[in-house]
Amino acid sequence: MSLQIDLPSLTWQCCPLVELSPLALQNIHRARQAVFVLEQHCAYADADDLDECAHHLSAWDGTQALPVAYARIVPPGGRYAEPAIGRVLTQANARGQGLGRELMRRALSQVGRLYPTQAVRISAQAHLNGFYGSLGFEPVGGAYLEDGIPHVEMLRGPWV
Repeated sequence: MSLQIDLPSLTWQCCPLVELSPLALQNIHRARQAVFVLEQHCAYADADDLDECAHHLSAWDGTQALPVAYARIVPPGGRYAEPAIGRVLTQANARGQGLGRELMRRALSQVGRLYPTQAVRISAQAHLNGFYGSLGFEPVGGAYLEDGIPHVEMLRGPWV
């Protein structure tokens, strides 16, 4: 059963790690674990050194503890030379309603605000190339396996 999401009623937050409450951070980590580890059956080191330097964009609907959508914005020099958007997720019961597109629209807006005039890079799951392509990303290089899942690096930008 999918949860009908009222996009205008979501509460959005984008802030560095130090501005997140301990409970919000715990619930973000739980959401990432639910999608990337449990749902995708992928064992990988989610806790990395990038959370500390990143901005965390999350959408909360007020009816559940976990965010319904989340993305991490890593500064230039963190993972790539360019700023990066990663750990992009929507909860399984909230998919198919445009929330992923709204999440990425907001993430791109934050990148433009934080790092004007810079391109943005992502490591996209290969089956989502069309989705990210519709947001202006273009593949750079060939496909590769990341945590056992086919991925491709994609670049969008630079901001003008």
